[in-house]
Amino acid sequence: MSDKQPHKRIIIGRVATKSGDKSVTILVERRVIHPKYRKIVKRFKRYIVHDEQNSVKVGDVIEAIECKPLSKRKAFTLHKVVSVGVEL
Repeated sequence: MSDKQPHKRIIIGRVATKSGDKSVTILVERRVIHPKYRKIVKRFKRYIVHDEQNSVKVGDVIEAIECKPLSKRKAFTLHKVVSVGVEL
């Protein structure tokens, strides 16, 4: 057997809301080509990310890594803060 860890997904998104204690919701944007009109369109998906130190704010761009499920919808933890945003 190999000692390599399984591949874990890494997602990058903007913090949309601070959901609760040690949780934030991020919005991940991806660009795809529309199958009929052949135009690039944006698709969005929200993920709930575990933030152990409550260090991020709304507007920050963060990188999250996949982990074991921590709750029903939370299966990512904060990996690092890419850039600090402006909270409105």
